[in-house]
Amino acid sequence: MPISDAAFSPAMALTLAFAVALSLGLALKFWLATRQIRHVAQHRHEVPAPFAERISLTAHQKAASYTIAKVRLGLLEMALGAAVLLGWTLLGGLDALNQVLLHALGGGTWQQLALFAAFAAISGLIDLPLSLYQTFVLEERFGFNKMTWRLWIADAFKGLLIGALLGLPIAALILWIMGATGPLWWLWAWCFWMGFNLLLMVIYPTFIAPWFNKFQPLDDESLKARVTALMQRCGFSAKGLFVMDGSRRSAHANAYFTGFGAAQRVVFYDTLLRQLAPGEVEAVLAHELGHFKHRHIIQRIVAMFALSLAGFAMLGWLSNQVWFYTGLGVRPNLSLDAATAAAPNDALALLLFMLVVPVFTFFISPIFSQLSRRHEFQADAYAVAQASGTDLSSALLKLYEDNASTLTPDPVYVKFYYSHPPATERLARMLSPSHP
Repeated sequence: MPISDAAFSPAMALTLAFAVALSLGLALKFWLATRQIRHVAQHRHEVPAPFAERISLTAHQKAASYTIAKVRLGLLEMALGAAVLLGWTLLGGLDALNQVLLHALGGGTWQQLALFAAFAAISGLIDLPLSLYQTFVLEERFGFNKMTWRLWIADAFKGLLIGALLGLPIAALILWIMGATGPLWWLWAWCFWMGFNLLLMVIYPTFIAPWFNKFQPLDDESLKARVTALMQRCGFSAKGLFVMDGSRRSAHANAYFTGFGAAQRVVFYDTLLRQLAPGEVEAVLAHELGHFKHRHIIQRIVAMFALSLAGFAMLGWLSNQVWFYTGLGVRPNLSLDAATAAAPNDALALLLFMLVVPVFTFFISPIFSQLSRRHEFQADAYAVAQASGTDLSSALLKLYEDNASTLTPDPVYVKFYYSHPPATERLARMLSPSHP
């Protein structure tokens, strides 16, 4: 099918829209980062009054330094990410990779799978230096990294193996759906993708997570009885209570629910159990139960379903538009005469879509951050009603201190990036239960 001159008009419009969105997003991210650095630095010399009796100046300044260091590294990642994105798209990187593989393998499923694999490998290699720096330099400097090189290599090998065992068959099946199910392929692909995600929630806790961490049943009988009683009061059941060896990799502490339906289990980091008293552990768990009580998990799954459906529908339309490819620096595989079979563009369409969509959706991220913070307030209120508000506030302060989370973030930065409210706001809400 020949490309007419008219096809270049929407292509140029897309190029311009992409370039403007990328530039504005980069400028906005840089502005937010500099605000965060400046705000934290300005407040590093004095512990905020509500925390003065609980948090030492040394801990407060460590949190400030850690926050600033992470944001500065984020600036470097931001610049590198923008350069790589331009390289893949408007500067022709993805097109060049596709053409090399087309000449080597011809058009077909194997070429498309090779495109996915090569793209993932190159992207991983580009990201590797900053990832290593974050783990072995930045986290090490502040005393959080417990990862050895041997463990890092083992994790990397396991990640590659799982990625190959799961990712390539899934990619092959989606490519088959795109080529075999007609104009509504995007609906069938969405159904498969959602089914796979639900299945992953069931199999991850029992089959995948144990590849990376050890999970031992909680053996503290007193704490187990306390936690079990809390879950019974809240009408919640879990398949088991487990302790994860998070200390093998990091000094950061956490607790979470994992799994879906009958496969749900409660997981405590061993670092969390070392840092918190039993009443504080109960309060943290009550907060997590609050998310289930308010159906936040279900709401997020439904939102994921809806957003992904919209994304697949948009991809279904864009994948048939020549200007979608040419406007982003890629030559689609087109047959130039009736006797020439066109190689499929499905892998190109998927990769381009995954690359470009985040550039535009960044501007609506404050909406989702605000919703997440609202959920956290609701879970806090539930925890205060089911456990001890004093224990919850004490646990939060310990976790903020042990994780070196700043107590003085920039308010505008919070609105864009924070999924959890700052400590000051959370503690203020706990003292004012009339606020949901």
